[in-house]
Amino acid sequence: MNIFNREVLSQPINNAPLVLFRAVFGLLITLEAGGAIATGWVKRVFVEPSFHFTFMGFEWLNFLQGEMMYGYFALMAVAGIFVMLGLFYRPAMVIYAIMWTSVYLAQKTAYNNHYYLLMLLCWIMAFMPANKRFSLDARRNPNIASDTMPQGIRWFWIAQITIVYTYAAIAKIYPDWLEGKFVELAFEARKDWPIIGPLLNLPYFALIVSYSAILFDGLISPLLLWKKTRKWAFISSLAFHLFNSAIFHIGIFPFMSIAFALFFYEPEQIAKLFQWLFRPDRFWKPVRSKQQNSFDERRGGPVCPPDTTGQTHRSAPTWVVSIALTYLLFQTIIPLRHWIIPGNVLWTEEGHRCSWRMMLRAKSGYVRFTVEDKSKGIRYAVRLQEYLTPKQIKAMATKPDMIWQFAQFLKEDYARKGIPDVAVYAKARVGINGRDHSTLTDDTIDLGKIDWKTFGHQGWILENSL
Repeated sequence: MNIFNREVLSQPINNAPLVLFRAVFGLLITLEAGGAIATGWVKRVFVEPSFHFTFMGFEWLNFLQGEMMYGYFALMAVAGIFVMLGLFYRPAMVIYAIMWTSVYLAQKTAYNNHYYLLMLLCWIMAFMPANKRFSLDARRNPNIASDTMPQGIRWFWIAQITIVYTYAAIAKIYPDWLEGKFVELAFEARKDWPIIGPLLNLPYFALIVSYSAILFDGLISPLLLWKKTRKWAFISSLAFHLFNSAIFHIGIFPFMSIAFALFFYEPEQIAKLFQWLFRPDRFWKPVRSKQQNSFDERRGGPVCPPDTTGQTHRSAPTWVVSIALTYLLFQTIIPLRHWIIPGNVLWTEEGHRCSWRMMLRAKSGYVRFTVEDKSKGIRYAVRLQEYLTPKQIKAMATKPDMIWQFAQFLKEDYARKGIPDVAVYAKARVGINGRDHSTLTDDTIDLGKIDWKTFGHQGWILENSL
């Protein structure tokens, strides 16, 4: 089957996987927004800091701070509920996508590849016809009701998910992971936990987990696609993601990953498995006019979304297919960019973000800033605690781009204090996966007058052979 053929991509299939994923996705993004308030994440990231490490070029998002962010995340939770119910689905999904994207770009202190994935999923869902069934929108407007979707939607999701898993597997193929060093470090603080602790203390368990993670990430997509291995692959997915949730407490994402399996099963199988949700007397039943109801009663038929399985959808427009393929190509290329940047990405962090390099290493470090008044030749040691929270200081110490951003801020801050001609120096020392700390930055270079190379290597980052 040529899945790149527009006719093939346009063939109608049951939309049960998509509409069920919408309901699960809506629930999870609601929990994500509400949980950010309940766990204090909003307070730590947006309320307490007075300075924010935005993504470069998005400094204008600095208005997203302070007590207003509680209301901001509460509004996101409401939008998530609307998505879950399929009520005003498209506007609600677009609102959540815009708001989460803004949150993602407005801060790097709590960066996580999972947050990047959620941003992508929000925008993907915003363009999906996920409210055609099992939704209040279909109840309010029977004209949109449908039990099919183009086959291309299913393959788009499978491609996106496979890209994430594949790069996650490739990124783990480096010495510290293959030796079980990182996993052992990650388990260290959890070995005294009840129930799970004894398991983590077993000899070679960290090594078993390390290699199992590579195999899982690399093989889960093809194993879910193949009918003969699908059942066991799904059981493995449950075990893998629930184990990660229990050990690492990584929020909604293990459950999101489990829900991805919906797209790998045959759509009709999902529809049959969850047929109790699609009965016409459920809450999502379309509300029809009296004339329509009378007509249905005369025919003796149920009032439910029309069965259009046998219909043929018109071919997907060329521009739609082109955009989808371009997006997937972009997602395939971006994770490779660190290979054209000199230095080890584990050390330099250049090319780390947006590359599915998830939970790969443990980094610790510290950084000291010195500001020199060039006109007087006087140097001042910067007290980071006067500007940043402990969480920000810890994150910045191992991230060169955050160190550079703070150097720019210090230059501007001293100019506001009446000392316009200053040099800013930073000395950072970093240790990876339990190694001794090594010097990360050249503290003889004035970072205040250095431009950031968006697509290149920063010469003031010192080399390190890991």
